[in-house]
Amino acid sequence: MIQTLTTKPAYPKRYSVLWITTCGLFMALTILLSSFGVPVPGGKLYLCDLAITTAAILLDPIGAMLVGGLGAFIGDALFYPAPMWVSLVVHGLQAYVISYLAHNTFKNKPIYGAILGVSVGCVILVVGYTLGKIFVYSTFEYAMLKLPYEIAQGLIGAVGGVFLTYGLHLKKVWQTMISHQR
Repeated sequence: MIQTLTTKPAYPKRYSVLWITTCGLFMALTILLSSFGVPVPGGKLYLCDLAITTAAILLDPIGAMLVGGLGAFIGDALFYPAPMWVSLVVHGLQAYVISYLAHNTFKNKPIYGAILGVSVGCVILVVGYTLGKIFVYSTFEYAMLKLPYEIAQGLIGAVGGVFLTYGLHLKKVWQTMISHQR
């Protein structure tokens, strides 16, 4: 007698209505949150990483990469186009890595995989944007002045994304939606 293992899918089937709708929703949130910054002394703090990290924990790596990369790219293209190509690459890579690690490490304790993913994603964000600012603005000093804001943005996105997903039980709601998908 052969038994088949049935496991709950981690994310919806790619190109399903749920997948497309969820990608679109998180992309819109990313665009919205990248359209304005919270004023802080010496600059602005952008909250788009909250949407990117939450989407990356919930979606598959391709969906997460679309949300992070295209969402940040469109948001920058509409409101502040200078770093839009940097945002496409950095946020796309960040979201892909977060999603991959969240779904493929620590299978018995997925929150640990999510924490590992957002930690690595935070490093990708800080290093990528620092190098990107050196390239876009042609000055190392400007990039170093903005480094604390990049670190704060990454940490807020990482902690906020894990809190939204696991602390507010969004992951359980998400799993229920996936299990009822046709």
